[in-house]
Formats: sequence, structure tokens, C-alpha cells
Amino acid sequence: MHLRASELVTWALEDEGVRLTFGIPGTHNIELYDSLERSTCVDPVLVTDEQSATFMADAVSRCTGLVGVANVVPGAGVTHAMSGVAEAFMDNVPMVVLTCGIRNDTGKAYQLHDVDQLSMLSPVTKATLRPQTPGEVYELVRRAFAIARSGAPGPVAVEIPANYYTLAQDVPPPDRSRRSDPVVEPARAEVDAAVARLRQARHPALYVGNGARAASTRLVELAERLGAPVATTIQGKGVFPEQHPLWLWNGFGASAPPFVRGVMDRCDCLLAIGCRFGEVATASYGLKPPEELIHVDIDERVFHRNYPARQTVVARADLFVERLLERLGGTAASCESLRHEIAAGHSALAAARGRDASRGRVSPAALFGCLQRMARPDTVYATDSGNGTFLAMEHLRLAAPGLFLAPVDFSCMGYSVPAAIGAKLALPERDVVALAGDGALLMTGLELITAAARGAAPLVCVLRDQELGQIVQFQRTALDRDTCSVLSPYSVEDLARAVRCRHVRVSNDSELGAKLEDAFQTVRGGRPVLAEIDIDYSCKTFFTRGVVSTNFWRLPWPDRLRMAARVAGRKLGLLK
Repeated sequence: MHLRASELVTWALEDEGVRLTFGIPGTHNIELYDSLERSTCVDPVLVTDEQSATFMADAVSRCTGLVGVANVVPGAGVTHAMSGVAEAFMDNVPMVVLTCGIRNDTGKAYQLHDVDQLSMLSPVTKATLRPQTPGEVYELVRRAFAIARSGAPGPVAVEIPANYYTLAQDVPPPDRSRRSDPVVEPARAEVDAAVARLRQARHPALYVGNGARAASTRLVELAERLGAPVATTIQGKGVFPEQHPLWLWNGFGASAPPFVRGVMDRCDCLLAIGCRFGEVATASYGLKPPEELIHVDIDERVFHRNYPARQTVVARADLFVERLLERLGGTAASCESLRHEIAAGHSALAAARGRDASRGRVSPAALFGCLQRMARPDTVYATDSGNGTFLAMEHLRLAAPGLFLAPVDFSCMGYSVPAAIGAKLALPERDVVALAGDGALLMTGLELITAAARGAAPLVCVLRDQELGQIVQFQRTALDRDTCSVLSPYSVEDLARAVRCRHVRVSNDSELGAKLEDAFQTVRGGRPVLAEIDIDYSCKTFFTRGVVSTNFWRLPWPDRLRMAARVAGRKLGLLK
């Protein structure tokens, strides 16, 4: 067959079920964009910046279970995209990054964009691939998708020389059949050993991450069978339905409310599934699992890295849970007192938040309560690095995985707006809400031009405090001052007008109902909305308090005394 690589790449994307790609065309890949334009399945989306392209692709992966695709030019296209690629790598999000290489058929040096892209991408991808002949292109792209999905998911980069796109070549017809990923079954002996440990425990508990999302429905049965409370990681929010009476919190330990700590302090056997015990998930390693820890993950490299486990099991989460339920047998355990304790804890927390309502600004509890009353149950929420993620984590109650998109382990500012646009393009029938700090909005807010042009209408709640909120909290707690963390003044209303969005401003709790109702009507009519929320950050999240406390008490005594004396001296005006 006489073909260009552009046609082979398009076929590979079609055969992988790709519906959207995100990027900016350049001189090296115009043939690919021409081929995508003719595709009846794949829609190439023009973005304003390649960082946003990778955030959009990331969101597609997280909220649909498909593999998101970024399509970028060589050189600056790759370097601009790398923050989003690294976010996907750190958060185990499958992604395929299609980048061009320079021509490899001229023998000329100092070509345009001539840098070693794959060496730059290698540390933040699962694999970097480059075809040696045009005939390898189709299979190599399909292989990239398989690698991105398999094991611990992550991004894969494919660099295709520009001349493969430009020049037609004789290539054999590709095998366009469906492919299946390898199945990682748990060994029977390992499942039996886990059953024995769980049966011996008086107070078992579950701790599940996003790696367990395929097991979501069976996790409810498992928790009820064991009579076990369930905590999740931040990325695992929604993997266990959060209205269920056995759901505890997103995390445990020092960053959790007292009632959560009370329940988990009794835990004598913890079954951790699909999680890595990373720094953010554990609030700076501020939790202590029991000695009887059973750790289940698809990636054996995570075992014993931060916490020793009594037993480790390499397996796909859904298969492990199914086999575990088969061996456990029996019926649901009686745990009425535990359910009552959890319910009372959540009720007391809600009452305390009601008593702490802001007098002059918007209370976080009022904002998130209003959002959940007005938004549909399957709404996708995209958060940003900082307070927005932790406020949303602690206030939202989500019923399924894929509804909470947050930049966790790489923590890129600017994630939420393009992620919300990607989610809305992938799931146009859903409500999509972005929770963007006003500092993060400055990074990627212009991407709303793409949303308006495409008729994709997320509701972007700009959490407006005119500061880098979480950093300011850390600075004022540890240093009693803030430096380079107060934003220069800007107008959210003018920005909304520039990017063809509707603007509303909410100044206090009493305005929330009417203005958010109006905002939801507008976005459901197809126009994006920037809702400027005068947020009250005066009450720190449990997460922030936990991180500060954990890190302070971890310091050597001389440094604790030095820090305490500095804060006290500055408060008294004795130190600068």
C-alpha cells in the first residue's frame, strides 16, 4: 500500500477508540492534521497552549477510562507539554503523546526544532518510542496505547519523523484487529493468606486508591462482608461511594478529623488496594498503618517503599477483590455501632461547619453544598493545585470514580480549567465544574477561548482571595509573613469578556443560590461561565493542619524552637 504515516496514525487512533486529540499543528505535522480532519471518528481540538493539551488529554483519561491523546509539534510543543505529561506520569494517568521528530532523510544538521526530545520525555513517561521505518508506525502507535494502559498506567511518547508524514511510502497493510491487555490474576495462595489475616482481625479496614477503580462496585460488597470502614486516597475519591455508611474519609491519620482517627486507631488489619502511600495521599506521611498491612497493587515496585507490609499481592484490583469475595463467603457482618459512630462523626462535622459560616465572604461548606444540590449526581469536578483540591476533597461527597480530577502528585497549577474543558468535550451531556484558584487561573484561563469556540461549557468557579491561598497559609503559619504570594490585581470580569464567557460574582453565602442557579442554566445552554467566588479561607482544611503539624513535630528540637521563636518574635515586633 502506498501510504503516509499520517494515515497510519489516524487508523491506529480510530482502532483504539480515540475520539479527541488535543494540540497545535505545525509545519512538521500538517499532513497528520489533514488526515485527522478527514477522519469520521477522531476530532482534533486546537488549543492555545500545549500544556493545556496534555491537561485535557489527562482529563479524558480520568473521566472516561479511555486513553487521552496529545498531538504536539517538535521542540517547544514538547517542552510546553511536559508539565502535563509529568502530571500524568506522577498520577498514573494513561496518555499517548504524539510528537514529531525532525526529518531523518536529509543528512543536514541544525534543523528547526532539533533537540533530543525523547531524552527530555524519558524521565516522565513509561516509554518513548520512535519508528525506524514508515512500516512500523501503525503497530508502534498501537503498542503505545497498550503500554499506557497496562500495569501502572502512565503516558507514552511516540516520535514520528516529519518525512514519514510528508512522503508516501510502500508499507504492508496493518493488522487492524482489536487488542486485549494482559490479565494479572492473584495467586490462589496469596488470596487465601489474605482471607486468613482478615478473618483473624477484630477491626479490619480498607484503604483504596484510584488503582482500585475497576473494583468499585465489588468494594461495597467487600466492606459490608468484613464490616470494615473505608478510607480512600485523594485520587481514589469516589472509588468507594461516599454516601455509604462505611465510608470514612479521603485519607486517615493526622490530616483527618478526630472521629476518623478514632476509628482507624482501632484498626488491627489494613487491606490497601491500588495505592502507593505517596506523600500527598498520606499528608506528608502523617498516617501510620497497623503492622498487619496487606498491600495489593498491579505494580510491585510500590511495595515496602514507604510502609512495610506483612503481605503483598501483585494483581489487578478487580480480580483480587472478586477472588477475595469468593473465598470469604458468608454474609454481611454486623457493624451497627461502627456505622453509628461514622454517621455521628460526619453529622458533628457538618454542624461545626454550619456554625463556622463566613460573615462577609463565601463559606467553603456553603459553596460545595450549593454546588452539589444544583449539579447533577454525575457531575465531574476538576480542581487545581492548592486549597481548591483539599477543600473539594473534604466537602464533596461523590458516588463513583472518574468524577474528581485533581493534580495530586505533581501538583501542577493551571490544571483545572483545561481539564474541565477536556472533560466537557469528552462528556458533553454532563455538568462539569472547575475549581480554580485565582492564581492558577492566570496560568491557563485563556484556554476558555477553546471552550467557547467549541461550545463546551464548564462552570469555572474562581476561588478568589487575591493570594496564592495555600502557600500564604503555610508562610503565615511558619514565618508569620507572606512573600511573593499576594497576586497583582486583575479583573475576572474583563477576562471573562475577553474569552467570550459569562461572568457572575458571588460575594457571600446569601448570594450563592440565585447566582449559581443562573450560572448552571447558562452552561447548560452552551456558554461557559466564570463564577468569581469571594472565598473565605480563614478556616484551614484538615489536610493543611495535618501537614503542618506532621512536619513541625518531625523537626529536630532546635529547629522547632527556632521556628517558634521566629514567629513569636515577629508577632511581637521584635524580629524582622
